[in-house]
Amino acid sequence: MIINEVSAKSILDSRKEKTILVSIKTNVGEFSASSPTGKSTGKYEAKSYVKNIEHDIKTIKEIGEYFSDEEIEKFDDLRTVEDIADKQIGANTLFAFESAILKAIAKEKKKEVWELIGGGKKFPRLVGNCIGGGKHSASERKPDFQEFLLIPNEKSVEKNFELNKEKKKEVKEILEKLDEKFVGKKNDEDAWMTSLNEKEILEILKRTEIPFGIDAAASSFYKRKKYDYQNPKFKRDNEEQLFYVSNLIKNFNIFYLEDPFDENDFENFAKLLKRFPDRLIVGDDLTTTNLKRLEKAIKMKSINAIIVKPNQIGSLIEVKEVCSLAKKNNIKIVFSHRSGETEENILADLAFGFQADFFKCGITGIEREIKLKRLISIEKSL
Repeated sequence: MIINEVSAKSILDSRKEKTILVSIKTNVGEFSASSPTGKSTGKYEAKSYVKNIEHDIKTIKEIGEYFSDEEIEKFDDLRTVEDIADKQIGANTLFAFESAILKAIAKEKKKEVWELIGGGKKFPRLVGNCIGGGKHSASERKPDFQEFLLIPNEKSVEKNFELNKEKKKEVKEILEKLDEKFVGKKNDEDAWMTSLNEKEILEILKRTEIPFGIDAAASSFYKRKKYDYQNPKFKRDNEEQLFYVSNLIKNFNIFYLEDPFDENDFENFAKLLKRFPDRLIVGDDLTTTNLKRLEKAIKMKSINAIIVKPNQIGSLIEVKEVCSLAKKNNIKIVFSHRSGETEENILADLAFGFQADFFKCGITGIEREIKLKRLISIEKSL
């Protein structure tokens, strides 16, 4: 496959904020892909754009001519792309560009995108954001934790998808009774917004009778070496946070805990994992789809699961290396959307291609469902 021309433009994501769409003209047709944007971003994420989105749009068009001599035939040929584009475009732009290239190679080879990566027999288990708080919710009074997640374990992706939607409706009915301020509003990720605190929400999730979890996104409320809770107001130091999270796990039988500590606190992640080796202790802001951060987490035994957000790092080659290292060390892989999403569905192909253990992609909303339905269509095709 030969790339003849590269162009890009800005489009609006699900939050009505600018993100990038990259298009390529090739000898097998025209292809495009877009990148999501995160709101709750880790300090160690790669920069979305070198300077800004407009600069990347101009740059990628300029470097496009360098690809006309390159034959790109397989996934690992993305290394050539990264050598040419190195440090000239940001992570969002690189991810969208490489995604468009994979679509072109798949067309030429008469394959699905996931087949270029590998695939297998395992389909990831769904992780759906049911109730939201933190930076993803705009309401004045809200839970401090960012996401309250439903994680059903039925035999097919489709059954898990339907069950999550059903349980989300049930949760709405409970919120209407228990939260006098609840008006049925949804946040950035189409999750219910509530004025209840985390303990009250966990009581509700227990009633769904399916496994559930939290994404605390604790870095977002970690200030001056204290976890600064607002609902209700309370400050916890590192030791108190470990004690509090441990009690939540025991009292509510929480299955999945993402970013329960600050993004630099490998030590407390490790202490929590040692106490609860049978739960998923998940790194996101801690690891930011970054090979070196993952290596440190492995060395310190901080996590047994990692969030993979391709646009956190941009390079799909590094995504492959992160997945490979995680598998070697028995760390579960959770492919994840972002809060600012587009109607791009390649995330499902990447999750299945890399044989992820979980697929964290919301429950409802056009931009979320398009990815979930793509995963269901792959399942049905096999």
